Amino acid sequence: MLSVDVKNQEGAKVSTIELAEEIFAIEPNMQVVFDVVYAQRAGMRQGTAKAKNRNEVRGGGRKPWRQKGTGKARQGSIRAPQWVGGGVVFGPNPRKYTKKVNKKVASIAVKSLLSDRFANDNMIIIDKIELQEQKTKNFANVLMNLNVHQNKTIVVLAQDDYDLFLVSRNIPGVYVQTLSHLSVYDLINAEKYVLTTAAVEKYQEVLK
Repeated sequence: MLSVDVKNQEGAKVSTIELAEEIFAIEPNMQVVFDVVYAQRAGMRQGTAKAKNRNEVRGGGRKPWRQKGTGKARQGSIRAPQWVGGGVVFGPNPRKYTKKVNKKVASIAVKSLLSDRFANDNMIIIDKIELQEQKTKNFANVLMNLNVHQNKTIVVLAQDDYDLFLVSRNIPGVYVQTLSHLSVYDLINAEKYVLTTAAVEKYQEVLK
């Protein structure tokens, strides 16, 4: 187990917490992270692209000119692919781009990112976040106290806090979310992680 300092909203140490080495201190497998992010981004694609082939375009029912004697190349339809307005050869059709990712692989990706941020001192554990007034400037002050206000930061909560989500929306580069709704793509997109102690305990419960 790893003993790590826990800070308060003012940035001062208030206690320590034990972190599981098999979650926060593994050798990061960035290939697995890439595979999971690739699959998640593929799943974001709508897959609605569509082009008509020569059977679906309108017109072209008669032969544009006779087969022989014109000196021109023979043509069977003005909707053949070589004509403007003709059908598309091997054009896109609606399909799903989703790729399957095993739960064990996804958990290794999360562990890899948590371990990478922890090893590079880019993870801060805070006891709780409670604002006296639900204002953006108050939450911005908390980020300044933790010295993460100049980085792309994810604040990970154990439970939904809609008020905290609202006050964070106007702060560039800051994303507040519960760990159950965070994807590997969200995690890799942030430089700094701010986790509440409740979120750490939840991670250690889920990822074990």
